[in-house]
Amino acid sequence: MAVRLDEMDRKILSQLQEDASQSLDEIARKVGSSKTPVWNRIRKMKDLGVIGRQTALLDAEALGLEACFFVLIRTSEHEADWQRKFLATLRARPEVLEAHRLAGDIDYILKVRVKNARAYDQFYQALISEVKIYNVTALLSMEEIKSTTILPL
Repeated sequence: MAVRLDEMDRKILSQLQEDASQSLDEIARKVGSSKTPVWNRIRKMKDLGVIGRQTALLDAEALGLEACFFVLIRTSEHEADWQRKFLATLRARPEVLEAHRLAGDIDYILKVRVKNARAYDQFYQALISEVKIYNVTALLSMEEIKSTTILPL
């Protein structure tokens, strides 16, 4: 169920999405409020689960993780035990940045970030040794055109 937010909540969330390291004073000034009401609203939105954890966004390429693959997975297995094992395997692999279960011909899509093609092959070999998979297709991203964590409010 969606949480009801007013315009001030949305302004605060926009500021936090842009830069969560801003001080409360900075955020309050930018949204046209004072520090205490902004703090109270932020605390309330955290309690409601609108605001999750706060993290730092790192530059993958600067850290040597230059290859981004989108991995399309089809499986002939749909039992609960297989699914539990598959999901546990994905969660345990730090290379997997995102995993989605899909409707249609492809069962899952993964976003995998690694150093290079050899590192992807090591990931692939480990994955198929842990879980039975019918078909895997890997697509190398040639250029990241847009990537954001900012949600449209």
